[in-house]
Amino acid sequence: MTLSPILKENIDYIQKHLPVNTSFDLMTRHLYLGDTEAFFLGINGFCKTEVLQQIFSDLQNPLYAADGRIENITRYMEEKIGYAQASLSSSWAEIFRNVLSGPAALFIDGFSQAILIDARTYPARSISEPDLERVTRGSRDGFVETLLFNANLIRRRVRSAELIFAMHSVGTQSKTDVAVAYLEDSVNPELLKKLNDSLDSLQAASLTMGAKSLEELLLRKRWWNPLPSVQMTERPDVACSYLMEGHILILVDNSPLVLILPGTIFQFTQSPEDYYKSPAVGTYLRIVRFFCIPVSLLLLPLFLLTAAHFPQTAQQWGLLSDENLTPQRLFFYVLAVEFLLDLFKYSSAMSSGKFSGSLSIVGGLIIGDIAVTLNWASVDVLFYAAVTLLASLSITDSEFSDALRLYRILLITAAGLGGLPGFLICLGLVLLSAATTPTFGGFSYFWPLFPFNQKALCRLLFRSPTPKAQPPKTWDRGKVL
Repeated sequence: MTLSPILKENIDYIQKHLPVNTSFDLMTRHLYLGDTEAFFLGINGFCKTEVLQQIFSDLQNPLYAADGRIENITRYMEEKIGYAQASLSSSWAEIFRNVLSGPAALFIDGFSQAILIDARTYPARSISEPDLERVTRGSRDGFVETLLFNANLIRRRVRSAELIFAMHSVGTQSKTDVAVAYLEDSVNPELLKKLNDSLDSLQAASLTMGAKSLEELLLRKRWWNPLPSVQMTERPDVACSYLMEGHILILVDNSPLVLILPGTIFQFTQSPEDYYKSPAVGTYLRIVRFFCIPVSLLLLPLFLLTAAHFPQTAQQWGLLSDENLTPQRLFFYVLAVEFLLDLFKYSSAMSSGKFSGSLSIVGGLIIGDIAVTLNWASVDVLFYAAVTLLASLSITDSEFSDALRLYRILLITAAGLGGLPGFLICLGLVLLSAATTPTFGGFSYFWPLFPFNQKALCRLLFRSPTPKAQPPKTWDRGKVL
């Protein structure tokens, strides 16, 4: 529906469709621009008051209003409103969407268009380093909840004319701003088209959890696929490095997380720390991190399988100090310790930073010692569980680490109840679950291992020097499905 040239009808329409008389944050003001009546609409707290005050002070200045009547709204906007971001709109849907997003609207009698003045400002926290992606060296900035700030952090690092931020609106109720960032000369056009079509066709009331909600709307996964399909980051340097390699970034307003498309399993094993070290040290740290993945997944299940079902082998290898443990009690010990370690990890993550470190150390010492005394655990199980926890914490992506924990609990249960056949069957199901993890665009989750790309795989496994770190062109991942 379009505006009416009669200001009174436009005011009635606003009062009918917006709670201007009941919602305290909606600002309205009747104005006279010379002899022409006008009406202002905006959101209190979203508008830069000092900017709007200067604009309207100038518009109501007798020198500005010397002509009395406004004859041409386009020329009036271009001559009288000196603010950089001002535009005209005749659509009520566009006007309401803009006003509720921050820009103010000025309705002038005699014209079926409104002037949108984008003098918005949002409450925002300071830019600081993300807690989950810390590095010993490197930049200390991170994405925040304001989309424009996040776009500025990317533009500051990639000052290319090919960098594009395409805006979308998602959510029938929230109408959340979503920006798709890409380099026009290196992006996969088929993947970009599929993403744009998906964003424009999403049926959702709102993005309640920001970027995470958008990820689940874009990529529907089954419950047996716990591994993450889309990489998220709060670091601008990480996002820009993927952007330069032809990936697509998705920025969601009100969320500090940036989605990176397409995603593969190897992306969740990378860390920016590798590139702030020398190539040799970075390669060593990367190899250690890769080694921690099978340790986190298989150490406890293999220990339980060997100690419970092959006791002679366990004695020969010195895996157990107590030879009187029955398979049932050992199975109970492993499950109990697994639960306690998850409890420590969760409680320390949710508690205040002042207490999280001491809480984990004191809780681990006291509860671990008491658990051994009361025969709720054994020293051997505590040791293997502690090594497993350290291996899990070394994995940089927390969502990937949490998925491995679910697989590990499943393998522990299968090894305790089914022995070697149960463990092998469950391991096969885990591999099948990982292999069938969907990705946006239908690419292989295990690229570049499958389909095999030796050069790309070497770049992922080994930290290359900076001159060789960036590929000369976008990697070919196959056809978009």
